[in-house]
Amino acid sequence: MSRPVAPVPASAIERFDGEADVLVVGLGCAGAAAALDAAAAGAEVLVLERASGPGGSSALSGGELYLGGGTPVQQACGFEDDADNMFAYLRAALGPHADEEKLRLYCDGSVDHFGWFRSLGVEFQESLFDAPTWMPPTRDGLMWLGENAWPYDQLARPVPRGHRPTAEGFAGWLIMDKLVAALHEAGVPVQTDTLASALVVEDGRVVGVTARGYGADVAYRARRGVVLTTGGFVDDEEMLAAHAPVLLGHGKVSDGLDDGSGIRMAAALGATTRRMGSVEIALTALPAAMVRGMLVNALGQRFINEDVYPGLFSSAAVKHQPGPWWVIVDEAGWESIPERDLWGVRPTHAAETLAELESELRIPDGALQATVEVYNRHAARGDDPLFHKHARWLRPLEPPFAALDPRLGFAIGRGSAGEGTGAAGFTLGGLHTTVDGGVLDVSGREIPGLFAAGRASAGIHGEGYISGTSLGDGTFFGRRAGRAAAR
Repeated sequence: MSRPVAPVPASAIERFDGEADVLVVGLGCAGAAAALDAAAAGAEVLVLERASGPGGSSALSGGELYLGGGTPVQQACGFEDDADNMFAYLRAALGPHADEEKLRLYCDGSVDHFGWFRSLGVEFQESLFDAPTWMPPTRDGLMWLGENAWPYDQLARPVPRGHRPTAEGFAGWLIMDKLVAALHEAGVPVQTDTLASALVVEDGRVVGVTARGYGADVAYRARRGVVLTTGGFVDDEEMLAAHAPVLLGHGKVSDGLDDGSGIRMAAALGATTRRMGSVEIALTALPAAMVRGMLVNALGQRFINEDVYPGLFSSAAVKHQPGPWWVIVDEAGWESIPERDLWGVRPTHAAETLAELESELRIPDGALQATVEVYNRHAARGDDPLFHKHARWLRPLEPPFAALDPRLGFAIGRGSAGEGTGAAGFTLGGLHTTVDGGVLDVSGREIPGLFAAGRASAGIHGEGYISGTSLGDGTFFGRRAGRAAAR
């Protein structure tokens, strides 16, 4: 059951337990960025964090940063990029209905934002991981995130923009370590184990928050503004059912505390929301096997080019295709996969013929055979007229065959398979904000003193998602919100 979140009049507060120019509620990547730039603008800042330490879902993330426009890493790897080219790709990949005003600012400021990360001590190896994957098992600092897959390669010049901090595997913790170290250096205090419960208002302006800390009710005043960076709402089943029911029954990509609390606190004051039904979904299907074979639905049908960004094939499957979904590969394709790209996955079914495989997978007789026959006929010519998989990955599939079951998840990583479905996700919608993080009310006016960033707000996304755009836009617009609150 959701906690009461009605705004509290300042006159009802007997005393404030702390005061600062800017209060930042939540210490993930967006909160840290907001606090840093508010402090750099000369404001006294206090951060409130409900957990016993910083990081939130950001620290558990893969750590990809979607940056481009001509970063030093891109240039060192031999790629020319610009803000217009980056915008053209993201407008399509994050759409339909991406927030083009925010997206334009993000692309125009991407090179500078890259420099900001470097100024914090985040390092990037100047090398490219040149294969489809959820996450490189190497220390390469650049990766493709679907920019070279159809139809996006027709809409923008293909340039990789997935920037990876120098770490093997998950790197969200590394980014948060650098952000928190910068906060300490800037002298920004952090109050942990403090769960914000409601906004404090005075004469129509947000002037603080009430909270629960160490078993006691507390209150904090903000002289200039409150910045909500409390995350999304994937961990609140009631909000999911109301706004994003496609994620019900699947796993959750979060730290377990993305309960929509900040969104509800602001909505109780009249704030409006945007894109609440937009979500990111990750299906634990192995990209290295898919590009060498195919992804099919429960009817044995292909439905997308398998070399796209993994989040796009995941959303296409879970939102629009009957499951279970299967990755089909032949022996030659399986044996060509580098061991490091297998992610601990092994085939669940193998057969000498497609008819036998259909029977094992309970696919209608002849359906998978027809799919492979059409695929092979065109692959022999280096073509995929149905879905336009890149010619690099096309060749006829020959017996014996195997099937991989995404419901079993990966044997490495942090367990993204959920509830036996193989799918996990998080929410993208949230509070409707200006480009400077000002929270809008239902009449379209800014609520004085209230700002938001990160997954508590609706950022650059429309219906689509690309890895790195959470940490990327969370920090970018977190910084803008921090500066605006400091003003």
